[in-house]
Amino acid sequence: MGRPDETFGEEVVAVVGLTPGRQATPDELIAFCKERMAAYKYPREIRVLQELPKGPTGKILKKELR
Repeated sequence: MGRPDETFGEEVVAVVGLTPGRQATPDELIAFCKERMAAYKYPREIRVLQELPKGPTGKILKKELR
C-alpha cells in the first residue's frame, strides 16, 4: 500500500494485523524495519489493525485497506 508523495510519487505504508495476544506500536515496527531494510524500502507509516479484512476464500481484501 502507498500514499502520494510529491518528491517520490509514493511512500510505503504498511497495514499490519497482529497475532492475538501480541502488542506492538507503529513506532516499534518502523524501528524494527529500519534495522533490516534499505532506507527506500521501510514503511514511513504503519497502521495496526486487530484483524485484516478477508474475503470468503481467506484472501486479504486490499481494496478495503485503501
